[in-house]
Amino acid sequence: MAGKTRTSRKKTKKKQPTRPFRWLARWTLRGLIVAWGLSMVWIAAYAFVDPPVTIYMKQEENRLGGIKRQWVDLDDIAPVMARSVVAAEDANFCNHWGFDMSAIRAAIEDGANRGASTISQQVVKNTFLWHGRSWPRKALETLMTPMVELVWTKRRIVEVYLNVAEFDEGVFGVDAAARHYFGVSAAKLSPVQAARLAAILPSPKARSASKPAEFVRRRAAVIMDGAETIRRDGRAACFED
Repeated sequence: MAGKTRTSRKKTKKKQPTRPFRWLARWTLRGLIVAWGLSMVWIAAYAFVDPPVTIYMKQEENRLGGIKRQWVDLDDIAPVMARSVVAAEDANFCNHWGFDMSAIRAAIEDGANRGASTISQQVVKNTFLWHGRSWPRKALETLMTPMVELVWTKRRIVEVYLNVAEFDEGVFGVDAAARHYFGVSAAKLSPVQAARLAAILPSPKARSASKPAEFVRRRAAVIMDGAETIRRDGRAACFED
């Protein structure tokens, strides 16, 4: 009997060290589930409520002492503006679920010297996360992008993108950008103006839409052609009436 008791005690001692790890794993899982749930609520809310401010906007506001921004609905933005940013940043926007796999493969084959972020990914970064290159931010972006695609319409994604994108230092959203560069509202943008605004992305602090360098002029010309092409071939149908 004594031998059996010692054996039983030994088995019990072997199990004890695993309990803290089980407790940690259990609470880590619960934490992840809660975080996922809160993220879904946040994302779902922004499907209907216009984002009041973003992390990056707040940082720039504190740094500069103020920013220019005016939210406008997609109905109040010249349709060519939406087509221009899609042509410039994500021509297959209507055909993917948040990640453009063909663009990702091309980027890998090119040695990652070219970007492959979709408009959906950029919306997640600009609206919910912080700027800067880091693995935690990229991991969150990767997790949240399919969630946004699931809850939001493509039209909503384009609308939010146009309203949170930075077009110059302290200038956020296409309406503020249109007034800043051209003295018109977003609804009055011409195809050339829309293409130039799209051409300065994603480096608006180094480029100008009103005083375009040769690179911006050439890029804008390509974007104008691309915007017309996606209008004709139906790749703009998911965000246009």
